Amino acid sequence: MADNSSLVVGGFSLRQINDRVIIVQILVMIFLCINLLLIITFFKKECFYTTARYILFAVTLLSDSLLLFMSDILFIFAYFHFTLQVWLCINISAVVLLYVTVTPVTLTAMTLERYVAICMPLRHGELSSTRSTMHRILIIHGLSSVPCIVVLLPFFASAPFSFYKHYRICSVEMFILYRWQDHIRSAVHQFYFLMMCFIIVFSYVKIMKVAKAASGDDKKSTRKGLRTVVLHGFQLLLCLMQLWGPFIETAVLQMNFRLFINVRFFNYIMFNLAPRCLSPLIYGLRDETFFHVLKNDIFCGLFKRYI
Repeated sequence: MADNSSLVVGGFSLRQINDRVIIVQILVMIFLCINLLLIITFFKKECFYTTARYILFAVTLLSDSLLLFMSDILFIFAYFHFTLQVWLCINISAVVLLYVTVTPVTLTAMTLERYVAICMPLRHGELSSTRSTMHRILIIHGLSSVPCIVVLLPFFASAPFSFYKHYRICSVEMFILYRWQDHIRSAVHQFYFLMMCFIIVFSYVKIMKVAKAASGDDKKSTRKGLRTVVLHGFQLLLCLMQLWGPFIETAVLQMNFRLFINVRFFNYIMFNLAPRCLSPLIYGLRDETFFHVLKNDIFCGLFKRYI
């Protein structure tokens, strides 16, 4: 959360703040429990951790869970006005900055995987091997680290060593020392936004062409892949809207402070928490194989408990 998250405490009554904090904690706990259940299911069957799309799905679950946990810590710290030493805040913020980007980049990789599976089936086995998927995960984290480096590198070059021992309310915006840093961060985010949108649209159009030419079982499989790409696109849009949140909030803050508080909370719920609940829907529930194993685990667990 930003430095001005601490101002939220002064902008609302205690009752209102408590209601909002409770809502966030309930949502975070629900999403973390669901993600944990899906991660456990992922390791139950060998076909899951040897198949590209399931491995990438697990990456999104792990990155979403870590991001939910870390961002919730920052949310609570800002609410209670807890301060941290700057060096510790850097470590927490680096994780948040990295995994804010990992999920949309992974979703883009999953979309490309569906494109290859449907439009280039002869190459799908080669490109989706476990080894290739591991390399892809390294590339995903490498690409996702660029916005983090853009924010932190100028800070390391500019901040005096003594500053790292100071206590501050932890926020990513604390590392933006110059206006040009904000412009560079904005340019990088916009570039990522455009590239990911282009990949989603490109994959959708190509799969649409295959869907029109397919027949029978192939058409059914292609349409399912097409729906998956659409859901990925919607989830990716929500994730990418989070990158635009700071710019929207800055513009609103100049007009009305109370409106800014409401917009900030709305952005956190809609573009931080909500996209993290869509991964279980897209793969955990829509995928027949995964859902079958998940259902068996749940019902067998309940059956054993009451025997």
